Amino acid sequence: MNNLQKELTKISDAKYASFQSKLTPGIDPSLFLGVRVPILRQFAKQYSKNEESKAFLKELPHKYYDENMLHALLISGMKDFDQIIFELNRFLPYVDNWAVCDIMSPKALRKNKVKLLESIKVWIKSKEIYTCRFGIEMLMSFYLDNDFKEPYLKLVSNVRTKEYYVNMMVAWFFATALAKQWDATIPYIVNNSLDTWAHNKTIQKAIESYRISEEQKQYLRSLKR
Repeated sequence: MNNLQKELTKISDAKYASFQSKLTPGIDPSLFLGVRVPILRQFAKQYSKNEESKAFLKELPHKYYDENMLHALLISGMKDFDQIIFELNRFLPYVDNWAVCDIMSPKALRKNKVKLLESIKVWIKSKEIYTCRFGIEMLMSFYLDNDFKEPYLKLVSNVRTKEYYVNMMVAWFFATALAKQWDATIPYIVNNSLDTWAHNKTIQKAIESYRISEEQKQYLRSLKR
């Protein structure tokens, strides 16, 4: 083990490692050290001040799941827009699970939504599962409120894949869009613009949402395929 891996091991929990591995199928259970997320967030804040962290960001791929989580948190804490995009493009090809993908949410990306959209369009078209998922997640996080435009719905509806973790994000995106932009989004459900699985999962997630009215939920139930 290198110095960083030893440091992470010191703050890890073997029982939590076992728990994490069960939530993240497809990853070798031996690659989980078991650092709890709140503890890893604190570690990342301190580690980012260390020059060693800059070298760590270049050392790809990492061995452990926890190292990938740390990498994602380091990117999320960055302030410079261009640096974030650079680091994301370097790291995303190595992301191999939903947890690492979803924990990345750099708030500084809000600084330039025009430029961010350019990257999102590239990510969403990627054949890499978690690059595509991340692109959809960013569109959902930053463009369904005041910056919303109907073509964003089209962009996501055009995603066609058999990958579960992409299709789940498509459903999450559309369920959120129904809650925030009902009038623009409901035609995509009425007109069967999504594949059957994503269509039905969108309805399920929307029905579970407190942001959807009972009348809307009843209508959505009638649209199941």
